[in-house]
Amino acid sequence: MINYPHIERIAIQIGPITIYWYGIMYLLGFALAWWLATLRARKLKLNWSNETISDFIFYCCVGGVLGGRLGYVLFYEPSYFLHHPLSILATWHGGMSFHGGIIGLIISLVFFARKVKLPFLTMLDFTAPLAPLGIALGRIGNFINSELLGRATTVPWGVIFPNGGPMPRHPSQLYEALAEGIFLFIVIWLYSTKPKPRGTVSALFFLVYGMARFGCEFFRQPDQHLGFIALNWLTMGQLLSLPVIIIGITMLVLFRKAST
Repeated sequence: MINYPHIERIAIQIGPITIYWYGIMYLLGFALAWWLATLRARKLKLNWSNETISDFIFYCCVGGVLGGRLGYVLFYEPSYFLHHPLSILATWHGGMSFHGGIIGLIISLVFFARKVKLPFLTMLDFTAPLAPLGIALGRIGNFINSELLGRATTVPWGVIFPNGGPMPRHPSQLYEALAEGIFLFIVIWLYSTKPKPRGTVSALFFLVYGMARFGCEFFRQPDQHLGFIALNWLTMGQLLSLPVIIIGITMLVLFRKAST
């Protein structure tokens, strides 16, 4: 077993200015996305200026963060935030939903695609390889916050979290960082290096992410206030991932057929 390496949530504090590690992870994620977007725009010969790429990241940031926070509020703790509405703004304490974030991101891409006069699916395919590393960094932020704990385990790498009781737990945040982040990035980036039927890059993203998230949830402790949602073993994360998997499979089949 491994004792949790105590890490303060606050990275920097200067007077009234407080910077949290969780926020830094998000900033790093968007910085990586900006760099990768520059590489992809050059490879795809989009002839985008730095200003256009910055606008693109801004749209993604607004859509992803707002969608992620509102998704968490609606999917996971609607009653709490109904009674504590100002807590919705406290994103530095964690509490973001990927499924809500992807909805917000898609809405923002609809508007940005119109702005740059590109088909929506082309814009979605452009964006898909940029997201996984940000997901990985977000999961590392969850680990630093000692939140979204894993289930109790006897594996040698089980971690005793300060707020997780005496039993070692799966470091499920790091599992997700590897599966939904690093692995997903490698798969989608390699797949997108050569021309593919429109829509299939984002379809593969949905499929692989959904499967990775569904699998990782077996190592993650269900949210205490929700427990298991269905069949006494399915979590909210798994229920939300099922439509993502179905959407990914459907898109792959339809768009591959359309290209033949």
